[in-house]
Amino acid sequence: MQPKSEANGTTITEFVLLGLVETRALLPLVFVLFLFAYLVTVGGNLSILAAILVEPKLHTPMYFFLGNLSVLDIGCITVTVPSMLGHLFSYKCLVPYGACLTQLFFFHLLVGVDCFLLTAMAYDRFLAICRPLTYSTRMSPVVQKILVAVSWACAFTNALTHTVAISTLDFCGPNVINHFYCDLPQLFQLSCSSTQLNELLLFAVGFIMAGTPMALIVTSYAHVVAAVLRIRSVEGRKKAFSTCGSHLTVVAIFYGSGAFNYMRLGSAKLSDKDKAVGIFNTVINPMLNPIIYSLRNPEVQSAFWRVITGKRSLT
Repeated sequence: MQPKSEANGTTITEFVLLGLVETRALLPLVFVLFLFAYLVTVGGNLSILAAILVEPKLHTPMYFFLGNLSVLDIGCITVTVPSMLGHLFSYKCLVPYGACLTQLFFFHLLVGVDCFLLTAMAYDRFLAICRPLTYSTRMSPVVQKILVAVSWACAFTNALTHTVAISTLDFCGPNVINHFYCDLPQLFQLSCSSTQLNELLLFAVGFIMAGTPMALIVTSYAHVVAAVLRIRSVEGRKKAFSTCGSHLTVVAIFYGSGAFNYMRLGSAKLSDKDKAVGIFNTVINPMLNPIIYSLRNPEVQSAFWRVITGKRSLT
């Protein structure tokens, strides 16, 4: 994919990523920190996958979706961090136009699937708590696979739409991106043609891609809370809420950071705060998810231990 040519022949064929810090003395520290974060994220999410595979008690719809979420977390951090680490000590971090759009496409693809999977997990909790008698039929293996397939299809459509739309813009200079990966807000700032339609498209599609799942999540948990409050046993309420707490934490972090990143397109200048939000989206979120889902889950913790020790479950 090549950038659209201008009448005067001036066109951008590559972008310069400024990265996280401009002080070269800090580069070794940044390299070590982000390499550590990458290894922890990949290792943590692979451990989640291994635990789900070896522990029969985790062969349930909720953990099926969690396993898919772990794959997405590995993909999301791999799309951005390794390339950033590879260019960290370069004098200029040059990214070809096509590579920039490719990174943008895969980032939005994986984040989009993440968004829909969180919705599927909320629906799973709604069925498990509010419709326990029909749970096994409504959340059968076939239904689980359909929900994952639909998530990928919707996210692919969203990512392709934004990638094609950004490819219609003219880039004739400057070509310096004040970030460590390519994303829509930063590219909008560099375009020398009007980005009004692209921004409207981002808001419109974002409303469908994020607003609709968020509404479904809120609706699901409104029913869950109502059902749990009808449980007379304090221990029963605590157990029911504990199965939802981890998911709600991940949802809050995911939508909070995403809203801050993409609802500020009207600002005149993108600042270093956007780098911090980018770190949260691409590094912190994927790294926290395994911790959040395993910290208060004895079944996952025992499965982790069996993975480490090589012991098999007796059940």
